[in-house]
Amino acid sequence: MEADRLTARKKAILLTGGAIKVPADFHPPFPLSRSTAGPGAGSSSMVFCFGGTRVKKTISREEGDFELVRDGERYSIMHKGETLVDDVAFQPTMHHAPQQAFFNLSTECIYSCKFCTSPRLDKRITKSLDADRIVEMAQAAYRRGGLKAVALTSAVVSTPQETVDRMVDVVRRVRAALPDVAIGVEPYVDRLEQIDALRDAGADEIKLNIETYDRDIFSKVCGELDLDWILEAISHAVRVFGRGKVTSNIIFGMGESDENVLEGVEALAKRGCIAVLRPLRLNDMNRHPMEEALGPLPPSGPDRLLRLAEEHKRILQENGLDTREVKSMCPECGCCDIVPFRDI
Repeated sequence: MEADRLTARKKAILLTGGAIKVPADFHPPFPLSRSTAGPGAGSSSMVFCFGGTRVKKTISREEGDFELVRDGERYSIMHKGETLVDDVAFQPTMHHAPQQAFFNLSTECIYSCKFCTSPRLDKRITKSLDADRIVEMAQAAYRRGGLKAVALTSAVVSTPQETVDRMVDVVRRVRAALPDVAIGVEPYVDRLEQIDALRDAGADEIKLNIETYDRDIFSKVCGELDLDWILEAISHAVRVFGRGKVTSNIIFGMGESDENVLEGVEALAKRGCIAVLRPLRLNDMNRHPMEEALGPLPPSGPDRLLRLAEEHKRILQENGLDTREVKSMCPECGCCDIVPFRDI
């Protein structure tokens, strides 16, 4: 269900703020999510639902930009002394995401993208899952009910080929065990045939991230990668998986202009790929390398999130693309972004 504009603004405020402080006696109704990839990597978080949307937020018992307040059986979220959300519910994550089993095959990486926190995580909290365990966990999630998709991501431990080979093996085994569940993959590829191999193994959708469409910023934060190659791989992925079955992150808040972000959205859409617009999240693990590369980075505010999302939606409409057709990974989860057609 599409959330209304007021709900989208509330979500944008939550996305651009810090942790939610919870009461000292608050007992989460579900196990907390401990992510090893994505914006919340390394933190403990919960999914909060309201008005037809949901957001995943780090929680803290000490301090936060927001505060969870209980009134009888109802909960609200306060911000700057006023009620931001007056009736909030909690949703469990299956593995990393609600209604999805989203697995990170590895956090150790040969590349050193400055914004990425996964390689900097304490090895004690990374999961290092093997194929048997992933299949077992996915099947258990399916038996519990409500599983919509299985998704796989991975850092590049030794070579892209070795990482893709491992992902292909997991996809093939998950597809055999769960023939009716959508499977999404988020690899880094260095050969077009790797995309074909993932599709042949049973993947339904693929995410190949350009990260930014600003070439100067790309060179400073992803200097070991090649933007033109990733765009070529995306075009091939659309031919293999189909229009609207390919997505790609564009992180904003790294000093780029709105015009550049939307140029990237349009360049992807013309290829048949749906951008995932994600506000930059800085924390103790990535702040220094990011500011060393780019200088001080003021955070994006709610207005920017909403403005970009509106234009993002327009561009997708003009190119016959719709996030509601994506069945796995970030657009289906919707916890970290303002998602066109779903939120606005």
